[in-house]
Amino acid sequence: MDCVSKKTFTEDYGRLDMDDRTFDVQFWQRQGSAAIFNAAAELIKDYLLLRYHYVNEPEFQRTVESFQKAPV
Repeated sequence: MDCVSKKTFTEDYGRLDMDDRTFDVQFWQRQGSAAIFNAAAELIKDYLLLRYHYVNEPEFQRTVESFQKAPV
């Protein structure tokens, strides 16, 4: 027996000038935090590919203000 995954598609039809974005908000709220984060990460990768013609995993920039030995 073949294991077939089912995909669900959701569509919204209407005039662009009458769109109040409630469909988009409801859609992403149903997806959850992990899906939103993954979609944002994909957008960042797409931007890097289009702008700089390469994609590396994004890294957080960190700055150290001070560095000292902790008191014992």
